[in-house]
Amino acid sequence: MSESYVLKAEARERVGKGSARAIRRNGNIPAVIYGDNKPPLSITLPSKEVTLKIHGGGFLTTVGEIELDGKKHRVLPKSYDLDPVKDFVIHVDFLRISAKTSVTVNIPVHFINEEQSPGIRKGGVLNVVRHEVEVHCPADAIPEYFTVDLDGSELGDALKISSVELPEKVVPTITDRDFTIATIASPAGLKSEDEEEEAAAADEVEVIGEAGDEGEAEGGDTEEKSGE
Repeated sequence: MSESYVLKAEARERVGKGSARAIRRNGNIPAVIYGDNKPPLSITLPSKEVTLKIHGGGFLTTVGEIELDGKKHRVLPKSYDLDPVKDFVIHVDFLRISAKTSVTVNIPVHFINEEQSPGIRKGGVLNVVRHEVEVHCPADAIPEYFTVDLDGSELGDALKISSVELPEKVVPTITDRDFTIATIASPAGLKSEDEEEEAAAADEVEVIGEAGDEGEAEGGDTEEKSGE
């Protein structure tokens, strides 16, 4: 789980587009804290600190604290909006959490031991199907990432969720199948030994077939001449 953080906030009395623009002009970001069966809180946060947290990674999977009027609120960021032109943060939504809160989050996947994969050493390519896995888990026990070990993986292997060691009470949202996270794919132009054997066998059958066709053709000509 990523390291927690504390952000100091100020209460926001006014809401609306005009108020939000004024807040951003002053170097802050409008935000809302909601959930846990309590009234939502409209707040402002320092733009620089929030932007650093977002760019630092793991923002949406890290529980933090927001200090408002001397009181701390434990929260999990649920979403943030970016300006469509200038790409800076313009709003953040936080979910208020307690010890009983369960959340649905996307956990990034990390791959290790690529150099120990026979398939990759043969020229295979790691084809990542899912860069993240969506899971249900307690808000206080969100994994920082999942690890997929490529040691021993061969060409054509599929690395599935069953090969990932999941922490207790962390459950994928997809439960009806053992879904694929990545595969070891053959690059274009690279054939496995089995494919080469199949191709050689097919060539041999084709050559034998051509020889048989020539023999039939020659025999047909002889019968026609003898008939004359």
